[in-house]
Order: sequence, then C-alpha cells, then structure tokens
Amino acid sequence: MEKFDTIIIGAGPGGLAAAYDLSEAGQNVALIENNLWGGTCPNRGCDPKKVLLSAVEARDRMTQLKGRGFGDVPYVNWEELEKFKAGFTDPVSAGSKKGAINAGITAIDGSPKFVSEKELSVNESTYQADHFIIATGQRPSYLDIPGKEYLLSSTDFLSLKQMPKTITIIGAGYIAFELATIANATGAEVHVVHHNDHPLKAFNEKYAQELVHQLEAKGVKFHFNVDTKEVVKSAGQLTLKADDFSLTSDLIIGATGRIPNIDILDLEKANVKTDRHGVVVNGKLQSSNDKIFAIGDVVSTKTPKLTPVAGFEAGYVSDVISGKTTDDIKIPLIPTVVYGTPKLAQVGEQNGTKVVDQDVTSWFTYSHTNEPKAMIRIVLNDQSQIIGATVLSNEADSMINLLTKAIEQKMTHADVKKEILAYPTAGSDLEYLF
Repeated sequence: MEKFDTIIIGAGPGGLAAAYDLSEAGQNVALIENNLWGGTCPNRGCDPKKVLLSAVEARDRMTQLKGRGFGDVPYVNWEELEKFKAGFTDPVSAGSKKGAINAGITAIDGSPKFVSEKELSVNESTYQADHFIIATGQRPSYLDIPGKEYLLSSTDFLSLKQMPKTITIIGAGYIAFELATIANATGAEVHVVHHNDHPLKAFNEKYAQELVHQLEAKGVKFHFNVDTKEVVKSAGQLTLKADDFSLTSDLIIGATGRIPNIDILDLEKANVKTDRHGVVVNGKLQSSNDKIFAIGDVVSTKTPKLTPVAGFEAGYVSDVISGKTTDDIKIPLIPTVVYGTPKLAQVGEQNGTKVVDQDVTSWFTYSHTNEPKAMIRIVLNDQSQIIGATVLSNEADSMINLLTKAIEQKMTHADVKKEILAYPTAGSDLEYLF
C-alpha cells in the first residue's frame, strides 16, 4: 500500500493549487482526477465562456456604435468562434496533468472511493494518507420531470458544433443569463423560462430587472412564473410544457443549479458528514473526520462557488496542514459578476445608512460608447465609508474590483478624493459616485 502525506481528490483550480502548495512545502502529494485535469473553469466553465463572450462583446460594441463609425453589424459566426475557443480549452487537461507531474506530484487517473478513515482505493489500488482534501466541485443538476433526458447542460452548450435556430433556457441565474447573451449574439431565437419573477435573486432587484430589459431589447424573450412540468420530443423538436403554457424549440438547456460531486466517494466509510449542499465543514474547512478537508464548490457553506474562492481556500488548507496556521479561515470580500451585455456586478452590503443610486448613462465614460443604460449603486455606513456596490455597464467587471478595494480599505468620499486615477476611465468617476 502506497502512503502519502496528503491525497487530494479533484484536479480543478482548488485541488491543483493545494497540490502545488503542499508539494512546495516538502510534502509527498498525490492528486486524483476522474475526468478533465484542470477542472470545470478552464475546460467547460468560466474560461471558455469568456472566450465566447469576447466575440459577443465586440459585436455589442459595434451595435452600439452603428451609424457612429460602423455600418451593418454581423452576427457572431458560431463555428469559427468554437474553433477559436478550442485553442484555449483543448490543451488544458494534458497541460494541467503534466504540470503537476513536473512539480513532483503523483498524478492518478480514476474514481476514488474511501474504504476507511485513512484509506481510499483507485483502480483496485489502495492508498493511505495523513490528510485528504476533497476538491471535487459540482456538476449541473436537472429538473426531475418527464423528459428530463432531453435537457442539455451548460457544458453541452459550450461544445455545440452548430447553434440551433431556437433555444430555450430553463432558469434565470448567472449561467442562464450568460448563455442567453451568447446565443442571442449568434442570431438564435432565445427564450428564458423561470419558475418565479425574481431573476438573479442574489442581485439587487432593480439592477437585475434592468439587465432583463436590455436583453429583451436585443431580442431575448423572458417567460416568468412558468413552472416547467414536462419536456416532449416530437419531429426533431422539443416542447416545454407547463400549466397553460407550452414552448417549442430546437434545444433546451437546463440551468437550474448545480449539485456537489460526492455521491461516488463512499464518504460514509471515512466518517465524513454531508448534506445536499456538499461536505459539512467547520471553520478550518475540516469535515467530521478532522483529517479530511474540503475546499471549493463541494463545500456546504454559503460562500459563493467561484474559482478564486477555491484557490483561496486551497491556500488556507495547505497552511493548516503544513502547520502554518491554526486560525479559522477568514474569507475576504468577494465581488461577483454576471457576464452579460452589459455586465452586472455586485459586492458587499446592499443596505446601509445611505444609498446613492445613479443613472450614469449620460456620463462620458458610457456615452462615448453609446451604452443604452448604465447604473451604479453605492452603499455607505454611518461613518460614510463604502460598504457595498452594484454596477450595471460594460465596465462593471473592472469597476467592481476597484470598489472592492475601496470597501476593504474603508474609504470615505474624502479618502477617494485624495487619489489620482487614470483619466478618462470608469475608475476616474469614482469620486463623483457618492
């Protein structure tokens, strides 16, 4: 039986980061992966999505400037864009595995199962370790309805060889909005179906609704308060059915959430408690078996399931295992972004002593690119410090990072006025926002 200091299950961003950290600390580390090395984000998640959005954003900018330097605006060529995307995704898995091996990490392909609190088996071989890290992430979940076998996932969408003429997306979260944005830019007829009338529930409602309005103006059709009951296939098309509602399209994507990848690990044999959200952990990200940690999307906490969070948690757990810290983890402020056109970003608190909500569409930052509407919301505490923000604009992703730093530094308006920022940029508007 081969023994390691630490065995990490899952070679995504979190698992890889932990493996590198612990290997550099002198540990004998094994990393196990049963699918694509590198994990969801670079293979079939945020990175390929961002590549696809690069063309969408370029088209959107040209559309805004039509008659102001541009003539007819072409739709995005999906086949060409997919080939471009493949140049980023195809090398990831092999490159990630090779990088781990070159760093002295033992790379194992296969699906592990725990056989005891200190042992697991992979491919009929048994391995032992002093510590384990579960970093297996999540996968798409599907509605439990008749016809669910016809539903595709975001993973399937990102690998479509051809974009269908009509596409329906069930759900109204991050993934639904981003896929709708991409499909719409290719010329597809896009429908978004949601069981209530609160899209993007984690975001400020006013700003979420404005994003809906802007996508509607581009041709995306939203159907709220539609509780999908069934999907029927007939004559090569799919029909979504609900009470007093039906919608036929070429393809239906289920974007109704994600579930933790824990069901094949036999965690009960390792005395690891789980719930429907993932592995239950304490403040040190230890499971009910204190030698087994969990990081990233598989953890049952309210922390946003984002790639940078997995990396942060990986660094923390590596420090705990290496004896560098005994403190509980302290998660910093986490900004989040919906990559639509425009983008919607948010960070921190949404209510405070004072809220400054501004329509900044006419400001030079946004008017020189003819944005349809741009809005920024700044939330202040009783000491006039920034404690939260929401931004809707093409510049939202960059702006939210600047606002995150302002919140972390507890900046007031007086503090902001002491800074000199590059002009003309979205950041240079900061002192006029509150």
